[in-house]
Amino acid sequence: MAVIKTQNVTKVYNPDTIPVHALNGINIEITQGEFTAIVGPSGSGKTTLLNIIGGLDNPTDGYIEVGGQDISKLSDNELIEFRKNNIGFVFQAYNLIPVMTAKENVEFVMLLQNRPQAERDQRVKELMEAVGIGDKMDKRPSQLSGGQQQRVAVARALAPKPHFILADEPTANLDSKSTANLLDIMADLNQKENITFVFSTHDQRVIDRARRVITIDDGLVISDETR
Repeated sequence: MAVIKTQNVTKVYNPDTIPVHALNGINIEITQGEFTAIVGPSGSGKTTLLNIIGGLDNPTDGYIEVGGQDISKLSDNELIEFRKNNIGFVFQAYNLIPVMTAKENVEFVMLLQNRPQAERDQRVKELMEAVGIGDKMDKRPSQLSGGQQQRVAVARALAPKPHFILADEPTANLDSKSTANLLDIMADLNQKENITFVFSTHDQRVIDRARRVITIDDGLVISDETR
């Protein structure tokens, strides 16, 4: 079953002044349990595509189905609700809330979902142990290394049990050891829990670990390789 499906997706910025064609008719399907990298040079459209799949941006034209729902027809408020309950995000800049502890960051979306305290506590404990930072619950982001902050971000993305995880350049600010550890954790979660991961990346270390590599350039899919 396809958890993500795009049909002739286009994105044009500044259509009324100097048009910039970021996507020029993207057709992809991603099924449950994939570990997929979307790759391409800077300006190829890979981050735009990830943002549109995640409901962070709207297509100019085309159809996007996520978890069986056409998100291109949702209002802004409906998109916020849909993202909260269906999609986990991991960003290059971590995007942790600095005044919150690691535990509070991980449980934040579950708090918005009105999950019971006991459920939140158990889920946070399981996830932080799974990503190898069970002893960092009470640390704030400023007290953590870059690799540890990104592990918190991964745990936060997984906390609400989303349909899939979208990761935009998640290793860009990490050293080789932290990158290897993070990819090991993600691959393990992918294999053991069948969690779908979709990366936007130019990091060869991520590309080497992906089981499917979709290459885009000038807003078009130019190759799609399953290993």
